[in-house]
Amino acid sequence: MSEVAPTTQEAPPPEPSPRRIPLWACPLIGIGAALAGLLPWLVRGPRLPVQDLWAVDTAPGDMPLVLLPFSQYSLTLLFGLIVVGSAAAGIVARATAERLPRGGFALMAVGLLAAQAAAITQSALVVRDGLQERSISTLYLGALVAVCTVSFLVGLVSVLLIARAPRAGALLGLTLGAIAAAPWAGGLLQPLLTTDQGTLSSIVWLLQWVTPVLTGIAIAWTGVNTVGRVLAALVSLALIWIAPAAMTGIASAAGSRALARDPLDMIDYGVSVFRMALFIPELALRPIVAALAVAVIGLLVRWAVARARRDRRSAAVY
Repeated sequence: MSEVAPTTQEAPPPEPSPRRIPLWACPLIGIGAALAGLLPWLVRGPRLPVQDLWAVDTAPGDMPLVLLPFSQYSLTLLFGLIVVGSAAAGIVARATAERLPRGGFALMAVGLLAAQAAAITQSALVVRDGLQERSISTLYLGALVAVCTVSFLVGLVSVLLIARAPRAGALLGLTLGAIAAAPWAGGLLQPLLTTDQGTLSSIVWLLQWVTPVLTGIAIAWTGVNTVGRVLAALVSLALIWIAPAAMTGIASAAGSRALARDPLDMIDYGVSVFRMALFIPELALRPIVAALAVAVIGLLVRWAVARARRDRRSAAVY
């Protein structure tokens, strides 16, 4: 009786390596992310807001074109336009890490930062040329450039953390992006704010949940299975408690025409609004509770999906 040779199972073919992104496309991705950040301003028609210190009386429709809304009434929007673009670049870089060529992320960051620096410079030069020649005009422009510079640096931290840090660090970068997403979304929905009062109330109500919901999703993506990730989650919750209150204080003080000529009173007023927003329980606890609820739901979904995958693998073995 002849012996039957054992059958051999062929090894599965190796998975093809992901297609590389061309090196020349990397800076273009960075520029695209910067433009995505500027989208709420660009789609509205980027006319410079009417300036209190403008040298010549000019109608709103005749104001010059600028890439950023330089105005004391748009400080939080400036932060959102810059930081959201940086966070978007970081997300793209992390998602395509296996496809990026050597030096690809550096070129992406260069494209991003160059586009944002160009937008800040162009806007600052246009405003400088149109303002009255007074010392208060210099102070006003310097304050706007300072806000943009701080936003630029926060965006730089965000893109580096999201793209290159371990998940705990990436969570902090994503939280910075989530904080900036609220004024960014508000800018995108700005055309709807001139409609009826019911629509306005609905939009304002929705915008308050943008930051905590995005932060909760980021915490769920990161996980809380290491000490570093737990600490990062706690820092993120602290950030979404403190940062919106600070932005509210700054926007309230800067947007007051009555205090425009008295910087000390403006600072005092901003600090008082900040404290109020920080310590009123119904304002302070709302984003923290919402972020925790979203994070818990997301973690439960992750656990259920992971368990279902394990069960399918176990069934395939047997």
